[in-house]
Amino acid sequence: MSENNVLTDLVLSDSTVNATISAPFDQVDLADWLGNLSDEEYQRCAPGEHKACAHGITDDGRRETLNVEMIGTTLTIQHAVHEIFEKHHLRLVSLSDALTPNGWTTSQGIWEQRVTDNGDGTCRLSNSILAHPTTDGMAFYETNGITFEQAATARQEASDGHNHRETPNYAASIARRALASRGK
Repeated sequence: MSENNVLTDLVLSDSTVNATISAPFDQVDLADWLGNLSDEEYQRCAPGEHKACAHGITDDGRRETLNVEMIGTTLTIQHAVHEIFEKHHLRLVSLSDALTPNGWTTSQGIWEQRVTDNGDGTCRLSNSILAHPTTDGMAFYETNGITFEQAATARQEASDGHNHRETPNYAASIARRALASRGK
């Protein structure tokens, strides 16, 4: 059995979308929001695309978030390990399983969120999604007669469209959590 390595020198997709969070900077807490994100609220952030969300612990004790979502025509299962889990910065890294129309493959997904103060009682959410291929993914493309360039073009289009749909809803969800937590 060969080792499935992440090819960080290649980029399948890279998308960053910004949205306004209608809550004060000091009340926004991304770690609290994600750590308490229910399956239902996750689904509301991208109706029809977000299928499920749960939280767990890796074998070595690290927190992880499990997301199941449709990105274009691909059902993606993310095992997102929390690398940065702070009030105004999240970074989760996943070796993701993906069911495409041609079968199963893998890629690495990096989901990063940052919040900055707009100075007017609102914040800016920056929601970034970066994907790298794996050695198994590259073999999958070759087996299916898909060039890396074709795969990257399709993934970029699907991922960027998905990110544009989910980011404003993430911002609204984060604001709801921040404002609900104000009196606690």
